[in-house]
Amino acid sequence: MDPVGIAAAPDAGPGPAWRSKCPWGAPNTTSISCSLADVMSEQLAKELQLEEENAAFPEVVAVDEGPFITGENVDTSSDLMLAQMLQMEFDREYDAQLRREEKKINGDSKVSISFENYRKVHPYDSDSSEDEVDWQDTRHDPYRADKPTTTPRRGFVGKGKDITTKHDEVVCGRKNTARMENFAPEFQVGDGIGMDLKLSNQVFNALKQHAYSEERRSARLHEKKEHSTAEKAVDPKTRLLLYKMVNAGMLETITGCISTGKESVVFHAYGGNATEDKVIPPECAIKVFKTTLNEFKNRDKYIKDDYRFKDRFSKLNPRKIIRMWAEKEMHNLTRMQNAGIPCPQVVSLKKHVLVMSFIGQDQVPAPKLKDVTLSSEDMKKAYYQILNMMQQLYKECNLVHADLSEYNMLWHDGKVWLIDVSQSVEPTHPHGLEFLFRDCRNVSQFFQKGGVAEALNERELFNAVSGLNITADNEVDFQAEIEALEKMNEDHVQNHGKKLSMFSSDGDPPIYDE
Repeated sequence: MDPVGIAAAPDAGPGPAWRSKCPWGAPNTTSISCSLADVMSEQLAKELQLEEENAAFPEVVAVDEGPFITGENVDTSSDLMLAQMLQMEFDREYDAQLRREEKKINGDSKVSISFENYRKVHPYDSDSSEDEVDWQDTRHDPYRADKPTTTPRRGFVGKGKDITTKHDEVVCGRKNTARMENFAPEFQVGDGIGMDLKLSNQVFNALKQHAYSEERRSARLHEKKEHSTAEKAVDPKTRLLLYKMVNAGMLETITGCISTGKESVVFHAYGGNATEDKVIPPECAIKVFKTTLNEFKNRDKYIKDDYRFKDRFSKLNPRKIIRMWAEKEMHNLTRMQNAGIPCPQVVSLKKHVLVMSFIGQDQVPAPKLKDVTLSSEDMKKAYYQILNMMQQLYKECNLVHADLSEYNMLWHDGKVWLIDVSQSVEPTHPHGLEFLFRDCRNVSQFFQKGGVAEALNERELFNAVSGLNITADNEVDFQAEIEALEKMNEDHVQNHGKKLSMFSSDGDPPIYDE
């Protein structure tokens, strides 16, 4: 075949200057004439491609690559190298055979099997992030079990014998397990879905009720901690009262808690500067009455039936009753102090915080009578001292302790001190004589067990303290006469409006001395 010349378009010749500068003008192109054999030449195509690559990547520097591992450039004198090459070739052939088997078995099936674990040569992991799946960006969590599917609106699935209704035991059990995730976060339910747990309706309802109860209880406890005095701690309002006492100079510093009880918490503090009208002891005891009402629900009878506070009790809200409780202990301690009975000295009262003198030394409180070991002489001495204090408390202070026992008596400086008189009432209280008889029983039993032969029984001690002459042979008749006297006195007070006792006595009670 004769070569055919491919001519370019004739030159347009010189044109206006604006045509060469205008971007929309026709470009001046010149075509290179070549033969058809040159166009079909493969070598020319490679040269043109190489020119284009060099023009596109002019800064690319060719890197000298090492020789490939082939049979021509490998040292065949090494048996180890030859063995490795043969093993590599065998592994590749084995993997190719596995891929053919996979293709033959799977075919066009949607469920396929893989021999990946049996391959000899595994492909290298790609560094590209295209194949990686970020589970944070996906809606489906592979580590979380799927929730059970819901029953369709028609109420059943399947046909014939394979029908499954919404009341199916397995379906309901899985649904109940999934519903547990709606409980409060504080209620730990575990991974019931992952374990395919099936809860019956009875168990689920019980757990649901328990979860709601725990949620309400935790809410009440949280609110109570914010507004009440907790165990060995104080609420913000009480803490502010203590700060004011320290800033005013009444107290120098508060060292810590020394005693806790159902009704109050007692702290130790060092006294501050004394004033003209107030003497502050070196060591003080701060009794903080708890502002919760749970402990006072069963003890309101000590104050609502007391004639000193009866009129004020009905007009106060429940939380102010706690302040009245502290005020009542202050008045009772003042009466006992004026009568010369060993008891803490009142320093100050601020709402529900009562500051008293500390019974003890160097931050160590005096031991309770139940915790101290006394000799027979000291035990006898303590008994007669308590007997005299009960008589003074009844006649001079016009009070009944109402909770007298070895738990509320301290042993300090060789004598007994009375504490915790917030529940003390007057004998005219509707249950005053009952409280006195209970105190006599506690004192009599303690000292009789302590080996005091002179200790009177509870009925003799009651007559000795009150001055009454109740001659009953047994305890039941004795308490019946006490209740009759209380009823008589209550009727007299209601009819005449007087706060005087109508108990008949044969003069003053005898004073027992050692």
